[in-house]
Amino acid sequence: MAKKTVADINVKGKKVLMRVDFNVPLDGAQNITNDNRIVQALPTIKHVLAQGGSLILMSHLGRPKGEPEARYSLAPVAKRLGELLGKTVVFANDCIGPDVKAKAAALKPGDVMLLENVRFHKEETIKDKAAKEDAQLRTAKDAFAKQLADLADVYVDDAFGTAHRDNASMYTVPCMMDGKPRVSGFLIEKELKFLGETLENPERPFVAILGGAKVSDKIGVIENLLRKVDCILIGGAMAYTFFKAQGKRVGDSLCESDFADKAIDLLKQAEEIGCDIVLPVDTAVAKEFKAGAEHKVVEGDIEDGWQGMDIGPETQALFAEKVKSAKTIVWNGPMGVFEMAPFDAGTKAVAMAVAEATDKGARSIIGGGDSASAIALLKLEDRVSHISTGGGASLEFLEGKKFKCLDILDAK
Repeated sequence: MAKKTVADINVKGKKVLMRVDFNVPLDGAQNITNDNRIVQALPTIKHVLAQGGSLILMSHLGRPKGEPEARYSLAPVAKRLGELLGKTVVFANDCIGPDVKAKAAALKPGDVMLLENVRFHKEETIKDKAAKEDAQLRTAKDAFAKQLADLADVYVDDAFGTAHRDNASMYTVPCMMDGKPRVSGFLIEKELKFLGETLENPERPFVAILGGAKVSDKIGVIENLLRKVDCILIGGAMAYTFFKAQGKRVGDSLCESDFADKAIDLLKQAEEIGCDIVLPVDTAVAKEFKAGAEHKVVEGDIEDGWQGMDIGPETQALFAEKVKSAKTIVWNGPMGVFEMAPFDAGTKAVAMAVAEATDKGARSIIGGGDSASAIALLKLEDRVSHISTGGGASLEFLEGKKFKCLDILDAK
């Protein structure tokens, strides 16, 4: 999926409309608690400004209900971005309308403006399927997108975290800018390079580590990876669905019994293809879902009244051994309730193994979300090859899904 980037076009004297992912965490006092998503966008932002473009940034934040909500305002982001750039960032109190249009027109080369949360307008999140079936919805979404599209001469997509969504700012706006340059930013370029190249041409052994709560969330991923990887390590609560499918008792553990047949089918497919699916050999279980609860390690069946909370020490060693021998590693999902000691041990063990394998030359990709949080918590960011900025997007990428908003960008 070789796409033109902002480095392939001339932005001098042009108005550049750039979709970023500034969906940052805020505390109750509207203070940003982690500015990583802003920092990740800086290379593309600085490039446009240095090349003499004027920049109009748009993003969502949180899940407002299609109307303004003070707690979801991007005003704190504009302030923080200004601090990081060392210059004033113009902040628009809306993302469309006469005032926004006037502010955009007044921008000079090297100026930057951040629009207010695009999700303050319900048209931003109208799904394309709904718009196709309802002419009124389609007209509303198109009218909203056209106001954004008319602000600029160039469209840049650097928001991988929302690349799997057909939001107006992600897809309808670039559709409206047909004939104008539509390119990716450096963050999207990096994501496509790591995720795309890794899946297409991995160095082997290629090990995937999948965790999290639900098998149902990962069926597509497992099916796609079966034909690409040599080994899949399965931890987290999703392992208990596989146990149930094998006739084991899982006690009070989180388990999707409805997907037991599918779990058996996946194991059969893996055997036929020659992919090794590795399940936990022991489990850390607890009486209650809380820190400090009575707990123990069991092999095999989990008794009633107990629930699985993490992979056990034997599994930690087994998984670490598989990971350390890998040349390519993809990890999505924690091995247990990693926010709660002592049930963070499995995720820590896997994270350390990934870091050690990377130190020895393996390529490791962390698929965003909780896996990225675990890596950050352990301060291992510099000891992995790539941490994806999009949990849901990276998951759908691993599933082999196509992203319309990336397909529409100009090919190299």
